[in-house]
Amino acid sequence: MDRACVSLLPGVCEVLADSGKSLPDDTSLEKLLDWFTEAGGSLLETCPCLLDFISTVINNTDSDSSVLSFTLRLSGLMATNEDCFKKLQDCSLLDLVFNIERWQKAALWEDPCIRIGWIQGLRSMLQHPKALSFFVQSDFIKPLLQLQTDTSLFVASAANQMLAHILLFFQPVSPAGWNGIDKKDKCAEQTYTCIKAPVTMDTDLQHPNLTVETSAKYTAVVMAISEHLKESLVPKENTQLHQCLQILKLLALLLVQARPPLRDTLLQTVADSLEELVTAGYSQLTLPLMDVILAANSSSGPDERVIRLLSSMLNIKKPADLIHAAAAFLRRGHLDTVHTAQSVRILLLPLELITGQTLLGTDTAADEHRFLMVEHLKNKTSCVSMICICLTNTPQITLMPPDVLTHPPVFVVVAVLALLRICSGDSSSSSTGCRELYRNIIGSGKVQKCALEALTALSSSLGVKDKTKEVFTVLIQYLDNPDSDPTVIHKSYKALIQWMSVCRDVSSITDELRQDLIRVVQKRVCDMRWEVRDSTVEFLGQLAGVHVILKSAEEEAQLGGCCITPLLKEALQDPESYVRASATSALAQTLAHSWQQGAALTQEQTEIVSRLLEILSEDTEGFARRAVVQYFIAWFSSRSSHTPPSSSLLMNSVRSVLSLGSIDLDWEVKVHTLQLAELLLDEAFSGHLGYRSSDTDRAPLHPYAVASDQAYTLHTHSVQRTHMEGSDSAGTLKNLVEQGVFSALLSGLVDCDRPVGLKACRLLITLRETVCPLLLGAPDATATVARVSCELPGWGWGQEIRKILGRKKCNQTKEADVAACTGEAGEEGDSVCVSVCDVLRSLGLDERLDVLTQSSDYVHNSLLSLLQDILTASAAHTHPDTQQGQEVIVDCY
Repeated sequence: MDRACVSLLPGVCEVLADSGKSLPDDTSLEKLLDWFTEAGGSLLETCPCLLDFISTVINNTDSDSSVLSFTLRLSGLMATNEDCFKKLQDCSLLDLVFNIERWQKAALWEDPCIRIGWIQGLRSMLQHPKALSFFVQSDFIKPLLQLQTDTSLFVASAANQMLAHILLFFQPVSPAGWNGIDKKDKCAEQTYTCIKAPVTMDTDLQHPNLTVETSAKYTAVVMAISEHLKESLVPKENTQLHQCLQILKLLALLLVQARPPLRDTLLQTVADSLEELVTAGYSQLTLPLMDVILAANSSSGPDERVIRLLSSMLNIKKPADLIHAAAAFLRRGHLDTVHTAQSVRILLLPLELITGQTLLGTDTAADEHRFLMVEHLKNKTSCVSMICICLTNTPQITLMPPDVLTHPPVFVVVAVLALLRICSGDSSSSSTGCRELYRNIIGSGKVQKCALEALTALSSSLGVKDKTKEVFTVLIQYLDNPDSDPTVIHKSYKALIQWMSVCRDVSSITDELRQDLIRVVQKRVCDMRWEVRDSTVEFLGQLAGVHVILKSAEEEAQLGGCCITPLLKEALQDPESYVRASATSALAQTLAHSWQQGAALTQEQTEIVSRLLEILSEDTEGFARRAVVQYFIAWFSSRSSHTPPSSSLLMNSVRSVLSLGSIDLDWEVKVHTLQLAELLLDEAFSGHLGYRSSDTDRAPLHPYAVASDQAYTLHTHSVQRTHMEGSDSAGTLKNLVEQGVFSALLSGLVDCDRPVGLKACRLLITLRETVCPLLLGAPDATATVARVSCELPGWGWGQEIRKILGRKKCNQTKEADVAACTGEAGEEGDSVCVSVCDVLRSLGLDERLDVLTQSSDYVHNSLLSLLQDILTASAAHTHPDTQQGQEVIVDCY
């Protein structure tokens, strides 16, 4: 903590101790505590005023409850250090701060803020054996166990975490496991060393002066918590289910992290209660109970008690609970063949009952659940819920080995297809299914979405490609169904693309199906709902990725490739900006292959470019404008080296994009424009020995930088890096100026959005380091490069750049005439020509980069700023002539 903060802290402590003074905002105390936590070490040595602050606040029960809670937590934080702990104990402050009876007499204990402060303060303190001794001697275990079922969810959760911390942090360790321990600090290491086996009270320890006492105290804590868990685990009435739920959460947390001595003790204590709880069959506790059993199963290895519990859970008589238990077991990924096979049968049973498709084979082990399952599925809500759980797990089920899955994965695909047909009202293909259950899922959007997601994932299963035709048929029916909602249509498109990508032979798709798909797409691209149009346009763009795997142009045309571009071109006129943006992106995906091949532009593609430039200059929505700039980025980066020279449509368009994009109001459009400028720089100087490409020397992303979905790289032929002659460099630099690259970079440098300025500054520094070193070479080369100039307009960014150059000149010449310096900037409306190299050297780019790289946090997110805010808010609160309604402006982070 620096001196400025230390000097302000006494005043802040005075403000906090005076309950009549206000704080700048509700989070000030939390922020202050965070800074104290980060400070580490001995807070009392650095800030001795904290001792007086704690004493003052604790002895004033009229203090605000938030300040009292803060003081409780601060006391515990300070006591984390053993030296501070001793000083606080010598002053009797710890006994005073954590005395529950005192808080109860002051009628403050009923405030959850005080209770949670008490818990968190103790938890911070319990990092060394002395703190554990204090905890046990003060008999805090009883109230902590009571708080574990507190009416406040936050208090109960904090108590749970506190109990887990005590048991896990101080748990014993055998010598064999010592090397694998994460020693949190010296205090924890000392504790682990001095406590070897508290439950058995083994006295073979290295610190005789601490061993027996500390071990006995930890043993007492373990036994008290274990007995509490055992007695409270089984609810005596339904009102205690909340208490049982909290205990199960604690048990699951402990069993995952506890090592053998503690884990065995806990399991031995609660095993009977867990069996009783399983037998009781509380539906609300099924999932947390499975969490406990699975945590015990994964941590303890083969254990008869745990295996017996697991078997009981997978034989529950309530179908809904049974499905949840089986799904929970599969999620944990255990390799227990017996229970895995049982869980698979349970999860496939509802799917078999509804569709009539054979999934369980001749194994009749699930027959005992069949009748109860059918009865449960007759309820619509239960039916939808259970079938969705089954569908969610089908992709994982198909990955199971043959000894677990009795039928090949293709049977599951057939069942999912049958379910989708039933949902759409077509039950003709499932004559053996339970028709009584059909009405529960017909038209169910939730089941349709889950089934489509499952079908998408099942495309990668072994041996399912023979069902491609059936899959296409069902998906096209869903796309054509007027009752399909936008989300169902979106998921149908996604499934279609996925199955296309794994279908290497498109001949399996009949001509009728191809025509149906084209017809449906043409219909959906004109749908009244913009979400459907957007999904359709995205699908058309994704088809480009599928076309890459096709063997010939004929196959591509068979899937409707010839009609994609006209549909996307029409979508550029869509009234919804999301659709226009998606259409632009889809066009880039569709045309990428022809760009890479260097194919000549068609009249249609020329018209598309004109329309895109219109969108960039006239569209009122940023989504579409961003997509346009990314379109030209994709075009420029993927074009063939055989593309015609700079007179081509592409280079003329790039010049317009740079001009329009650099003055756009959307900061993301401007960043994308700078990415295009970066590609131009990479291409221009790709053969220059001193040029550092963005691909090989990429700076860390700014926190708010645009994360592009696609990494663009130039498709250029291999070049040998050499030193460029002055004339070559001058020509390249002149071309960049004429293309508008330099103007775009200067415009971005003075932009009000930091990500834009940061990107532009880095690119300008790259350009300076590439071009300006040539000025140190031969005189002819120096003169050639120095003569390259650019025009600075007398308005907007040009005027800002000229002001910077004027100030720089004044600082260098130390002129006293300020008016003359101001005149260097020029009047608004006057354009001036300046040397590019002079500008690059005079803008102070390195200093500007340092400022832009720093976020505002280095000023506002600091302890000094926070302390100043607290003092400022207090002064405004107590100032007698403060106007009503006047705000106190404070930093926030």
